[in-house]
Amino acid sequence: MTGARRPLPTDIVALVSFDGKVHPNEAKPLDRLGLRDHTHALEEALEQWLSFATGKHTWLNVKGATIHGLVTARPRRKRSAWEVEILIDADDDKSVVLSLFNRMLSGVLRAGAERVFMRVDADSALVDSARSAGFFTYKNETLYRLGRSPDVKPPLISLRPRAKKDLLGVFQLYGRIAPANVRAIEGITLREWQAAQEKWGKRTKDFIMEDGGVISAHVRAAGGPTGRIAVLAESSHHAGDALSFALSRLKRSEDVLCLAPEHDKGVGRALLDAGFEPDSRYTVLAKRLSRPIAELAKETAKEAVPVS
Repeated sequence: MTGARRPLPTDIVALVSFDGKVHPNEAKPLDRLGLRDHTHALEEALEQWLSFATGKHTWLNVKGATIHGLVTARPRRKRSAWEVEILIDADDDKSVVLSLFNRMLSGVLRAGAERVFMRVDADSALVDSARSAGFFTYKNETLYRLGRSPDVKPPLISLRPRAKKDLLGVFQLYGRIAPANVRAIEGITLREWQAAQEKWGKRTKDFIMEDGGVISAHVRAAGGPTGRIAVLAESSHHAGDALSFALSRLKRSEDVLCLAPEHDKGVGRALLDAGFEPDSRYTVLAKRLSRPIAELAKETAKEAVPVS
């Protein structure tokens, strides 16, 4: 019998083999972009098993002692927004992935999810299965990579560290840049936008650029052997200045990654002008979950409250 279920301790044996093959993780969360996708079978299995033990929600599709698929979901910034962290398809039968999606969506709904996000390669064969489960594509992204170079231009302008009071201003900047269809799923309200912020997997520093008291650019940077940058800017000119400033903070990184939505042409142009090159393309899908409305209790005449 084949079906999706929660993992058991005995599944570690099947995870090690997966029929002797190492199947790639089809999901592309932000904190893993640009890193290796293929590892030794045992290392991959242990990584997945450790994710079970950290409280993340995981479901398996099994037939006898053989695992045919696996999906792990985790909250983003808040538990109202979740994302698919691991998605492994070890079977050609499309019903396997569809059953995993359905069980996952049901499970995260009970955990308080209102939205579920998933990033996959632009040419992923699993997009059709995700759409069958109710996901829809709402944006495309390109990951840019910059190899370190000694002639990185010094920044022409200095940005200040972001303060707590800047949160609303950054959200307003996002609202001026993102198209309506993107805002509708990512952040139509400040609460939704905050909840949907992705995890970086490392410590970050945020900086702000202002024009006349209005935030015109926001940049986030994280150091390490592979540095990471995210830029939200009013124009390609603002984006270029923000990039130069961020790169000046990552002088020890061997290379630098920046993920940019394809609808933000200004950031894309600034990245190319700064020497970045396209590395990979992604499709981002999402699904809003319908929460059941509690049945209203019948009102009796003696319980009614007059309003006039």
